[in-house]
Amino acid sequence: MVLSGLKAACRQGIPKLIIVTALCMGISGCGTKKETLPFYNTADFTAEWIPVTDSRYATIHTIDSFSLYNQSGHIINRDSLKGHIYAANFFFTSCPGICPVMVNNLEKVAAAFTGNDRVKLISFSVMPEVDSVKRLQEYGRQHHIDPGQWWLLTGNTAQINQLGRLSYFSEKRAGLTKENSAFLHTESLLLIDAQSRIRGIYTATDSSQMNRVIEDIHILLEE
Repeated sequence: MVLSGLKAACRQGIPKLIIVTALCMGISGCGTKKETLPFYNTADFTAEWIPVTDSRYATIHTIDSFSLYNQSGHIINRDSLKGHIYAANFFFTSCPGICPVMVNNLEKVAAAFTGNDRVKLISFSVMPEVDSVKRLQEYGRQHHIDPGQWWLLTGNTAQINQLGRLSYFSEKRAGLTKENSAFLHTESLLLIDAQSRIRGIYTATDSSQMNRVIEDIHILLEE
């Protein structure tokens, strides 16, 4: 078992020499220690490993409350996702470019957790004025999306934009200064844990990163 956090440290660009040294120093004392994922508290996505004993643990950034409709017409809010691990992205059904690629990549993640009630996928429409519940139903059928596992959400545009920029940090730091009415278009995929905290960020258009998403979800399932 690798030392906790070393894989994520590689993702953050920490020099190999430091990582190897840490592995050599810790390998004798952490043979049974599980790997953990960092927390992301700011839009610059600085990885932070914060133990429960740290006073900062109680103030880790969490996703704000929201109330939206899924493709089945059911109201979905933050409480609906309590206790669930989920991957979240932002899309719109008429998008001809990156959205079909994101959906195809996310299908791989969905397939890896078929039948696991603890894992969800959440796709927020950034054009809810077009993406009605009925339209999302049709889109879901076209892409063979299981409405019990993968929720396509629509509702208030301002609420979705604010969630995307200030809660999920989906446009990273650039999104913090944009007007709430500005169109939200991002390739970010965010991994959220059972306590609504950000634990991973990926590029949803990069199919090679989906294996890492799957691996990281498995890590959260063991927490």
